[in-house]
Amino acid sequence: MNLSKIFKNAFLVVVFGLIITACATKQTVKTTTESSTTTKAAETQKADPIEKLDALMQGDVYIGSDTVGELASGVPDRVFFATNETILTTASRETLRKQAAWLRQNSDVTVVVEGHADERGTREYNLALGERRANAAKDYLMTYGVSSDRIKVLSYGKERPVDSGSNPLSWSKNRRSVTVKAN
Repeated sequence: MNLSKIFKNAFLVVVFGLIITACATKQTVKTTTESSTTTKAAETQKADPIEKLDALMQGDVYIGSDTVGELASGVPDRVFFATNETILTTASRETLRKQAAWLRQNSDVTVVVEGHADERGTREYNLALGERRANAAKDYLMTYGVSSDRIKVLSYGKERPVDSGSNPLSWSKNRRSVTVKAN
């Protein structure tokens, strides 16, 4: 009898826990056609800071485009990295594939791949990290047929931030490699 009471009480605790969790979870409600004409930018402006951050970052990697320039028409110039990482994300690999395709079509162009880091860490650490990031991008471009003779690597570490803020979003924008035409 005692064992069944224990199971019954445990079951009730689990059920109430699920109910409380469901109530605390924010639900997204589909809007009517009239209100769906609101642009994404307006929705982002109305969103709280955490929702804005989630819209611009995946984990701690920047996925927005406000700081992204173009190497060529339709070819983004930069890729972003996680904190203390040199591993290319799926989005980064797609960008680098576009860069490689453009570079293969324009065989007279040479590029410099600049490596950057956020403001945290020592100058020396960030210079080394920026170089590893730039080399990761260079290696990927070479994998897709771009000659190493056409790619130079340069690290700026934390010396050239694209966003001078001191918060997670700013840091994520600064953890990048940028491919720039050299000629």
